[in-house]
This record gives sequence, structure tokens and C-alpha cells, in this order.
Amino acid sequence: MFARIREDIDSVFARDPAARTRLEVLLNYPGLHAAVLHRWAHCLWLAEWKGLARFISSISRFLTGIEIHPGARIGRRFFIDHGMGVVIGETAEIGDDVTLYHGVTLGGTSWDAGKRHPTLEDGVVVGAGAKVLGPIIIGRGARIGSNAVVVKPVPEGATVVGPAGRVVVRQPDDAREQARRDYAAKIGFQAYAATPDLPDPVIAAMRDLLDHLQASDARMDRLCQTLRDAGIDVCNQRPDAISAETLATVQEQRSH
Repeated sequence: MFARIREDIDSVFARDPAARTRLEVLLNYPGLHAAVLHRWAHCLWLAEWKGLARFISSISRFLTGIEIHPGARIGRRFFIDHGMGVVIGETAEIGDDVTLYHGVTLGGTSWDAGKRHPTLEDGVVVGAGAKVLGPIIIGRGARIGSNAVVVKPVPEGATVVGPAGRVVVRQPDDAREQARRDYAAKIGFQAYAATPDLPDPVIAAMRDLLDHLQASDARMDRLCQTLRDAGIDVCNQRPDAISAETLATVQEQRSH
């Protein structure tokens, strides 16, 4: 038990630059308190001491402002930052190294028995105020933006934003998309404006612009190589440094 607590404290230092000492974390981080109390409650829940487990859960909610049902399954190095208003339902499953911020709800969308809460795989981060609802899977390493409402599965490594949550960043799944991202990075363009999943017409225009710029660069490279092969090297000069004689030579080459 104490080894798990030390591991939890270490995870706080890894994810919160405001943490200064172990004692400070141990005494002042309600997310840590809630995680420790949940482990006790969950053990009692599995041992069929469900009433006592719910009581410990209620005490934890009173002390920390974080409500975790004792039936929820939570992995290692779980971190709740600030934490006030976090709600985690009974059938929620949380992997290792998951981070939640305040106001997050892992809720259900049905009154039916069985699996009705989300599953968060390893390394997921859920921003403040986000709602993840229903028996959906949030893939490994996914990011959910603040105040997003997510009711559909999220693929591995994706980023979700918006009150009607939609994927805006995902792993590139074809060579064209990878080439677009590589070119965007080369020219210093923010790559997530070039992703394939956004319906925004402005984003679509940006993607088309990147494709056009990439094609224009390729044509210019071929043109410069053709001129160099003809003994004319103007591509490495500033436009105002190209002499009239050079332009006349280019014109003569074109006429032949």
C-alpha cells in the first residue's frame, strides 16, 4: 500500500510543476486523498462489503469534493489535478498514468444494468469540465479538451475538442496525410489545422493550400534543376540580383 502511495506522489511531481515537497503533496492534494480512499473502498466492494464501501466513498466525497464509485476500476499513477467536482461512475475503467482535471464526469447514458460508463486506456488526459458519457473507449494517449462532451469512442492518440466533441487530431493513416503534416512542420505551420477530420471550411482551405504549396515547391525545384542543367543558375540568387543579361540568356534558351 505504501509503495503505491509513493508511486502516486511521484506521479504528482511528474505532472504538476507546482508540487514542491512530498509532505506538501501528501497533505494538500485532494486527488491523492481520493485515490487512496478509493482503493480501500474498492477492496471492500470486491469483498462484498458494499455498504461500507459506499460509506467510505461518501466520506471521500465530503473531504475531497471528488466522487468515485467504489466499483470503478482505476490503474496505477492515477492523478486528479485540483479535483473539485470530479465524478467517476460505477462501471468506469481507468488505465495507468491517466490524468483528470476538475469538473470531469465519467458518466453513464443509460439506466440499464451492466457496463454503462467509459473506459479510459493508459495515458489519457481529460481537461477541466469535460464529460465522457456512456460505455465508450477512449484510446491510449488520447487528449480530451476542456468542456468537451464525448459520447463516441476516441481513437488512440487523438485529440477531441468542442461541446459536441469531435476528433481534431489523430494518428496519420495514409501517406498523403503524413506528407501534408511533414510539409506543415517544415514551413512552421500549425499541423493540426491540416488534419483530415475537421468539417470546418477554413480548415479544409488550409489543407488545400498546403497541398498547393507543396506541389508548387516541387515544380519550382524541377524548374531550377532544368536551368542548372542548361548552365543557368538563377535559383540561388535574389530576384533583384538577376541581371538583364541572364534574363536574356534564359529567353534565348526558351526560344531554342
